[in-house]
Amino acid sequence: MSNTTAADTVIRQHVYWSVGAGLVPVPLADFVAVTAVQLDLIRQLCTLYGVSYQEGQGKVWVGALTGGAVARIGASALKAIPGIGTLLGGISMSIASGASTYAVGQVVKAHLSGGGTMTDLDVEAARQKYATEYEKGKTVAKEASADKDAGDVFEKLAKLGELRDKGVITEKDFEAKKAELLKEV
Repeated sequence: MSNTTAADTVIRQHVYWSVGAGLVPVPLADFVAVTAVQLDLIRQLCTLYGVSYQEGQGKVWVGALTGGAVARIGASALKAIPGIGTLLGGISMSIASGASTYAVGQVVKAHLSGGGTMTDLDVEAARQKYATEYEKGKTVAKEASADKDAGDVFEKLAKLGELRDKGVITEKDFEAKKAELLKEV
């Protein structure tokens, strides 16, 4: 499998995970979860392209690229309104999260596949590419959110996360099972 094909698979898996994370009913917890997914995406793409991953730099990249996250925070906050707010906020946050993750993945893939490293990102060019890819990502995220099989995977991942948080399984076990489940979507 070529690096490009492998990168596309990694990006797709993380879009699914972000769509699911965007459905977390707790305002702002979803935002934090999606950011963690995006950092994991960058880490995995760095590994794929043989580039040393630096978490601090990954956070800078996510912040620089998703500076327009105010809309996502707004969708997250909408969830605080009982009933319809939870439904609309969840759907909006889910699509925005998936689209953002898709865009981050496309920007990072293009940068790393062109020989870039964690320290030489052209932020202005990356933001422009992010904006273009975000629009494409909306379609990808909508398709992911409509995928019945993905919903089952999201539920399983949420349960695994609870087991990890309670100390029943280790982080290593969680990551291994997560990778296995994400291959199903």
